[in-house]
Amino acid sequence: MSASAPSASTASSAPSVPSAPELLAFARRIAANAALVASLPLDPEGRTWLRLEGPGGSEAWLIGWPPGTGTGWHDHGGSHGAFAAAAGELTEQSLAAQLPTEGWKTLELADGVDRHRRLPPGRGRAFGPHHVHQVFNASEDRHAVSVHAYYPPLPLMRRYSRTGPLLRLEQIERAEEWA
Repeated sequence: MSASAPSASTASSAPSVPSAPELLAFARRIAANAALVASLPLDPEGRTWLRLEGPGGSEAWLIGWPPGTGTGWHDHGGSHGAFAAAAGELTEQSLAAQLPTEGWKTLELADGVDRHRRLPPGRGRAFGPHHVHQVFNASEDRHAVSVHAYYPPLPLMRRYSRTGPLLRLEQIERAEEWA
């Protein structure tokens, strides 16, 4: 018996890298899945999450946000991604500026780089690999739930503190620390 070489159609059928808009479409589809959203256990004290399979090898998460909780300022270690609110409302504060990823500890941000967005159920946002933001549930009495997807899967997250226009790198978390 002889083996044959793979056909051109077989060789080119490798999965393609999901784009940020494709990740947003995925996040919105999952956010609209009421049964899945309702299956997430909610904790009154801290965020809860469920890891999901994302498209094309991406990493995805269903996250529950108790009232008043948030992420703090962070980036996604060079991954692009998207997120969508599934229940409740989230607030995103972001920077409309591409920051250098290496070689600094403190940056003074220019005027006009701040963006503020409210995301009710079904609304979402895609972002590129240099996105810096913080996301939080500003409600005093209601949980929020959201879906997040990243490609490639998060290798690390840089955490920042912010005082006025000063952004300071505080910590670098690596994926192996989250396991």
